[in-house]
Amino acid sequence: QVHLVESGGGLVQAGGSLRLSCAASGSIFSINDMGWYRQAPGKQRELVATTPSSGSTNYADSVKGRFTISRDNAKNTVYLQMNSLKPEDAAVYYCYAFIQSRRGIMPLGYWGQGTQVTVSS
Repeated sequence: QVHLVESGGGLVQAGGSLRLSCAASGSIFSINDMGWYRQAPGKQRELVATTPSSGSTNYADSVKGRFTISRDNAKNTVYLQMNSLKPEDAAVYYCYAFIQSRRGIMPLGYWGQGTQVTVSS
């Protein structure tokens, strides 16, 4: 009943920028951590950035200084601002969130469907 819907992926040139959005909807009581993972072909899925509702953030070393994660709690939405994109950033980006639903006993992890980011050299 809880769904995460991602948007904002696309094709950009190296050095360009994109902003990804992920909105949670459904029978939500509260949202704890939210964040982003990515997976390139032939590679393992890796954590990109995460943020709890308190506003603190964590980033993979490979994106520090270039990416910024933020969230709008009123809209149940998390964003990923990606600047100075490199070809190695190309991947499918997946949103995740730990959500307490109105029917659930405890928070559960949810995944978005993924959005493709392509960076041309």
